[in-house]
Amino acid sequence: MDKSATGKLGEDLACEYLVDKGYKILKRNYRRPWGELDIVARAKNNVLVFVEVKALSENPAGGLSPEDHLTVSKLRKLQRTCMALVGEKPEWVIGDRGWQIDLIAINIPVGADNPNLKNCEIRHYENI
Repeated sequence: MDKSATGKLGEDLACEYLVDKGYKILKRNYRRPWGELDIVARAKNNVLVFVEVKALSENPAGGLSPEDHLTVSKLRKLQRTCMALVGEKPEWVIGDRGWQIDLIAINIPVGADNPNLKNCEIRHYENI
């Protein structure tokens, strides 16, 4: 599976995971020249959540985890892009609930015929 297909699959799995947890997906793949948001969702407690998805095919020999691919620079770009979207859609922030950035890290088994929530390892880090 190439990098693009892995990324798309990761985002699809993350959306499925979030919906199962009671989140409402508001937008996917919001792009600006300086950054991109993978998923914008609303949590059950009405907090606006910007979700960064990092998905990798498992490397049996070890190596980097999906979490290792979220750098300080990437996080700064995420914050700037979140602020841009909130500026465009202030009504998406409900009352004093505010917004947060979450990370969903997904390990996809190498050679899986049909990667899904049951055979992938998913870790959700809230309010990073």
